[in-house]
Amino acid sequence: MSTTFQLDTSTSRANPTPAPMKRLTVPAIRQRKQGGLTAEPIVMLTAYTARQAQLLDPHCDILLVGDSLGQVIYGLPSSVPVTLDLMAAHGAAVVRGSYHSVVIVDMPFGTYEASPEQAFASAARLLKETGCAGIKLEGGEAMAPTVAFLTQRGIPVMGHVGLTPQAVNVLGGYNARGRSEAEAAKIVRDAQALADAGAFAIVVEGVVEPIAVAVTEAVPCPVIGIGGSARCDGQVLVTEDMLGMFERVPRFVKRYEAIGDIISGAAARYAAEVRSRTFPGIEQTYQPK
Repeated sequence: MSTTFQLDTSTSRANPTPAPMKRLTVPAIRQRKQGGLTAEPIVMLTAYTARQAQLLDPHCDILLVGDSLGQVIYGLPSSVPVTLDLMAAHGAAVVRGSYHSVVIVDMPFGTYEASPEQAFASAARLLKETGCAGIKLEGGEAMAPTVAFLTQRGIPVMGHVGLTPQAVNVLGGYNARGRSEAEAAKIVRDAQALADAGAFAIVVEGVVEPIAVAVTEAVPCPVIGIGGSARCDGQVLVTEDMLGMFERVPRFVKRYEAIGDIISGAAARYAAEVRSRTFPGIEQTYQPK
């Protein structure tokens, strides 16, 4: 038996609840791809809170606590300002709210690039404080020695190539990568270097479809696409984009709902009832002394 946390909706508190150990493992994710093929595609979404994790967990194989929380939760202009403290707090919440999915936490900018030793210290803290199964870091060939250093010391690593949001200042924006032959070849080499270093899976983001397919075929570990190709071994989206929480989303995102409109409409109806003093239930629940 293991201990997970279930949110008591009547009190909005997370209560520890014994549950059978059903959580997927990193090796199970890695083994989805056999002989270059993945029979059952990997389902991955971002999660930042315990309640969000509870709702997504039954349907996902991996929950990613992405540093995209900088923009999605905190309204920051990019993921660059996100701190290790933020990732640790949100990572712990997602682990508490889930029992099935593998939880992976992003390493924020500036917490792993300086040296493998710096990366180990940051990753070890995230594993200790959150209970997550592994970490994700951005970068290709240059980060391969760090990936090897971490995996050899017991820290599972998910790689990330193609469009790497933490490098937005160098890339000059969030445009698709791999349009030139040289850049396309480098993305494939980056993925191969990460796989050779021991990455259990690799995210390929924002690349033209032939490059996503080439990366998927070039490495033995699962390749999870975002804005790449349906032929990848799995797919990931930012949950808020998929749910329609924002007016603008990347062109490759399919909106499955318009939750932003639903929330705004509910708030408008509530405000109208309060202002017209027709808010229901007050007379029954409040008796002045």
